[in-house]
Amino acid sequence: MACPHLDGVATLIKKAHPDWSPAAIRSAMMTTSDAVDHSGQPIQDSGPDQSPTTGFDMGAGQVSPNKALEPGLVYDLNSSDYVNLLCAMNFTTAQIRAITSCNNICATPSLDLNYPSFIANFAADRSNQVLEFRRTLTNVGCEMATYKASVTSFDGLEVRVVPTVLAFKAKGDMLGFKLVIEYAMKKMRNPFLKLGYLRWIEVGGGNHVVQSPIVATNMNSL
Repeated sequence: MACPHLDGVATLIKKAHPDWSPAAIRSAMMTTSDAVDHSGQPIQDSGPDQSPTTGFDMGAGQVSPNKALEPGLVYDLNSSDYVNLLCAMNFTTAQIRAITSCNNICATPSLDLNYPSFIANFAADRSNQVLEFRRTLTNVGCEMATYKASVTSFDGLEVRVVPTVLAFKAKGDMLGFKLVIEYAMKKMRNPFLKLGYLRWIEVGGGNHVVQSPIVATNMNSL
C-alpha cells in the first residue's frame, strides 16, 4: 500500500509546485520523512522481535505530506545525471541508448548521483578506507537561508561534512557539499550495519530540517 499513498503525495506536491522535477518531488518526500513513530520512538520492524528498523527496512522513513510541500532544500536531478551514472557503471553505448534513447557519449561519467541518501559499503577485508559522496542542494524556499550540517555519530567510523554551513542567497541557488566517511578495520573487526542521518538544519529563525539517511556496512552481501 506504500506506492499509492506516495503517488498521491507526489501528485499533491506537483499540484503545488508544477515546475518541480520528479527528482525534486522525491527529494521533498524523502528529506522531510519521519524516522520515529507517533510516540517519538524508533520505527519498529514488523517481525516477531519488534526490533528497530534499519535504512533497508524503512528507507527514509514515514512520509509527512505537509512538510514535503515546503522542504526548504531539494536534491535535484536531470536525465544527464542518470546517463552519467550508467556510464560510470560501465554500460555500453548501445545499452545506454536502449535504456534512455540518448546519444550521450559518456564525457562526464560519475557514480555521485545527486540522490538524497547515502550507502557506505566498505570492503570487509581492507583497512583504512575512505568513501566520499558529493551532492548539490537547491534552495526552493522564498528567501535567503543558511543551513548547518549535523551528522549522527557512528561508533568506529569518522564522518564529516565539507563545508559544514551552506548559505543560500536566493531561491534557486545551488550549493554543493561533500560527505566523507572513514573506516578503520582495526576498530571494528566484526560485520556491522549502522544507520544514521545527515541533517541540514536551517538557522537564523528558519524551521526547515533536510534529513538524509546514511547506511554504513562492511557486509558484502548487501
